[in-house]
Amino acid sequence: MSLHEQLTKHVKEAVSQLYSAELESVEFQATRKDFEGDTTVVVFPMLKVVKGNPVQIGEAIGNYLVEHMEAVDRFNVVKGFLNLVLSDAYFLSFFREVGDFSNFGTSPQGSDAFMVEYSSPNTNKPLHLGHVRNVLLGYSVAEIIKAAGKKVYKTQIINDRGIHICKSMLAWKRFGNGESPESTGLKGDKLVGNYYVRFDKEYKEEIKELVDKGMSEDEAKAQAPILLEAQEMLRKWEAGDEETVALWTKMNNWVYDGFAETYKAVGVDFDSYYYESNTYLLGKDNIAEGLEKGVFYRKEDGSVWCDLTDEGLDEKIVLRSDGTAVYMTQDIGTAVQRVKDHPDINGMIYTVGNEQDYHFKVLFLILKKLGYHWAENLFHLSYGMVDLPTGKMKSREGTVVDADDLILQMAETARTISEELGKIDDFSEEEKENLYRTIGLGALKYFILKVDPKKRILFNPEESVDFQGNTGPFIQYTYARIQSILRKAGATNEVPVADIELHEKERELLKQLQLFPETVQSAAENYSPALIANYTFDLVKEFNSFYQNVTILGAERVEDKNFRIQLSKAVGDVIKTGFSLLGITVPERM
Repeated sequence: MSLHEQLTKHVKEAVSQLYSAELESVEFQATRKDFEGDTTVVVFPMLKVVKGNPVQIGEAIGNYLVEHMEAVDRFNVVKGFLNLVLSDAYFLSFFREVGDFSNFGTSPQGSDAFMVEYSSPNTNKPLHLGHVRNVLLGYSVAEIIKAAGKKVYKTQIINDRGIHICKSMLAWKRFGNGESPESTGLKGDKLVGNYYVRFDKEYKEEIKELVDKGMSEDEAKAQAPILLEAQEMLRKWEAGDEETVALWTKMNNWVYDGFAETYKAVGVDFDSYYYESNTYLLGKDNIAEGLEKGVFYRKEDGSVWCDLTDEGLDEKIVLRSDGTAVYMTQDIGTAVQRVKDHPDINGMIYTVGNEQDYHFKVLFLILKKLGYHWAENLFHLSYGMVDLPTGKMKSREGTVVDADDLILQMAETARTISEELGKIDDFSEEEKENLYRTIGLGALKYFILKVDPKKRILFNPEESVDFQGNTGPFIQYTYARIQSILRKAGATNEVPVADIELHEKERELLKQLQLFPETVQSAAENYSPALIANYTFDLVKEFNSFYQNVTILGAERVEDKNFRIQLSKAVGDVIKTGFSLLGITVPERM
């Protein structure tokens, strides 16, 4: 039973015995820094069932808790806030009971299953900084949900069809001279991305020529020969033209191989893949079913719509008049197919940028109207864009920050700063290179994940690799410091903890450690890696304050020394676990 569960039980008992009243719930909050206390009971909501002065009620409940709970040492009341000071015995008991903190805060995987979708790239260009935020968010949320005791399937849908794919294909066909990843030494996604940029360049030149001949710009955009040829290529692909499909297969496989390298470098994985080329016809049966149920209606031109005006939205087309599907149709069918593939799924999380907020509101509402019970547990993990100091990124113009280049840049930035600090002179070259990658990736991931997903990010690589402040390298360095302490301590950290008088800094560390399991649960419920990131930073701040104010290895009493070594180890274990939920590795030495 958690502390708050124990306190709730006893506060309810106190109100029942002292006032002959029944409380439905008890509200807690963190004790304000300017008051003494480890947790605070809010008295004001009790006034609905207990009549009287909130200060007097708080005093009475506080006295009851001191008398009936070993965990409560003393209290103070400020207005309607009952601030409780917990006993050393309570904190030491907590520490003993956990013992091994290496898996602290994680729950055994249950049968309740969720699917988390992330990445979902187009196969006409390499992954870029925007994709990096997407995959880091999706992967971390999946790991956090898993740690909270759910079964998780990680998936993506690869957008491998459409006019944008044909643009790259056509440009390669016209200007590629048969080059391949093997002949150029380029990753396949980069090679294909270059031809997407080349198409745009040729397209703009053709538009200019047509405008110079007297055509309006809109007409020129629609009539440019290279665009008309790309549209014809798409029609051939949809008709199953053998040559077109063969080219599509070859170039998409180049891209898949390139993506796989990037995912491995970033440190994310997937359990399953869905391809738009296989799913774009899904959903039509669901539309027919919805027509029968009255969820949809057919207009005179034969198109099928869903009227969502009663829900504050508009009317949404789900089937064109010629019977072809729209994206919404496909997404309805894909969601249903995923549940068929994994019947234990109770919900899905879609990691997609905030420009699609409206789309997902409509999708989730339609699925609910169609009667799917799991539609109650659908969530759009909406996130803001990532900007750079130099401005926005544009794929067509080739001005994106390539994910692979970014990873290399982060490692180089880590190299420069590490060499300036000069603390790794005894490392081998291989150890140094591994450390630079670990620090660089940790800096990138932490910088992105510490921010609430809904907020837009201005990403500055140098700022993210700072070894001071709320950064990944600062936390990694603290972990490495703890491992150094443990190496010096040897096996003494295995000695059982004795009853000791806790130093204020030890109490603060124990209090912070105790918060980790509920932080994991809260992060899972809110789909927010930022809660884990900022919890870990707070834990590290508390440890560094402890380190600066309390002697660890040089403690006078062996009991104090052993306890502080074990406490340091527990902090290191929780840092490692917390960072693993963010997909970040911690180095043993720095």
